[in-house]
Amino acid sequence: MPVTLRERYDSLLSGVGRRLAGHLHRPSLGYTPFTPSDYETLCRTLRPGDVLLVEGQERISNAIKYLTQSTWSHAAMYVGDGLPAVPGTDEPHRLIEVNLNEGCVSAPLSKYARFNTRICRPVGLTPEECRAVADFMAVRVGLKYDLRNVFDLMRYFFPTPPVPVRWRRRMLAFGSGDPTRAICSSLIARAFQSVRYPILPELRVVKARRGSRFARREILHIRHHSLYAPRDFDLSPYFQIVKPHLVDGFDPHILEWSADPAPGPRQVGVSVT
Repeated sequence: MPVTLRERYDSLLSGVGRRLAGHLHRPSLGYTPFTPSDYETLCRTLRPGDVLLVEGQERISNAIKYLTQSTWSHAAMYVGDGLPAVPGTDEPHRLIEVNLNEGCVSAPLSKYARFNTRICRPVGLTPEECRAVADFMAVRVGLKYDLRNVFDLMRYFFPTPPVPVRWRRRMLAFGSGDPTRAICSSLIARAFQSVRYPILPELRVVKARRGSRFARREILHIRHHSLYAPRDFDLSPYFQIVKPHLVDGFDPHILEWSADPAPGPRQVGVSVT
């Protein structure tokens, strides 16, 4: 069958989109993790349903960190051992994430062994609900990011856009809103909303009917999933921040401190003016 003009146009946009996505996922120069996680301790601490925040090193990460005013540029969900084995790999995949150039994929935990990470754990969910959240992500593995939406990709090429702070979050939601085009945090937000678990509910004040003894009524409203960013799981009052080194107990008295005084600013080459 002859190729239609529409098909040629879509193919052209997809090709341009792949090149843009590849450029955005190149590592940034000079990235050094300040406090990388202890991989073995991280493995022991994570539970299905936990959200793992990552300080990414790609060029797209710089834009997301600026737009959200946060350290965290990526989020993945830990789903445990329920995923099928991946041919050609020895380590099982226990994370599910959404990447711009790959879509929704599974990944081994070792992928982020050398990155700054943070565990955000939902509180109060039953094991069945945690499994339902993990299953929500698992069945969406394979969804692809529609790279024909070139304008959706171009927003990340302006890491410091001259827009007011209150509008920067909206730039992350720019696009068609199609679930296959979701960024990492928006799909995870949908997973928790599927079991009615809040992340950052908005507090809306609504006037009651005249004559009511309540002048105003407050109701919780779950935001649209496209407006969520990785840092929202960190700021959420409903997610517990889990520090792997503190889970098994921490005794500061067993630490060995050097008897030598700490070097001053001039000794380490830091300007004091």
